[in-house]
Amino acid sequence: MADKLQGCWKLIQSDGFEEYMKALGVDMATRLLASPLKPDVVISVNGDDWSIKTVSSFKTTDLCFKLNEEIDEETADKRKCKTIFTLKDNKLTQQQKWNGKESIITREVNNGQMITDCVCNNVKCHRVYEKK
Repeated sequence: MADKLQGCWKLIQSDGFEEYMKALGVDMATRLLASPLKPDVVISVNGDDWSIKTVSSFKTTDLCFKLNEEIDEETADKRKCKTIFTLKDNKLTQQQKWNGKESIITREVNNGQMITDCVCNNVKCHRVYEKK
């Protein structure tokens, strides 16, 4: 699965992102800036070390982690989360917890596209990426 996820991915479709950001508690100004962006996501794996780098004109984030180990994550919208990544059933799952809230982000490769689904408070966002 790691081999399929590795590479540079370009966002080609996004549904429900604005509503998802609202559920996260992202302020209106940041939502207005972030909603129209089409970021690239670069995923790399070196042994047990994973990296997910998200690149846009608004902000670039680089998240380094090992599977099944909790890390401290500061998100692009400045949330400070306790985050854990797991790999199961060909899906990379990212669980973020902060201030009594939780968000689950799953990534999987299907028909050559990376499908990313994000859920917070039953609000769902569906994003599709193509390999560059």
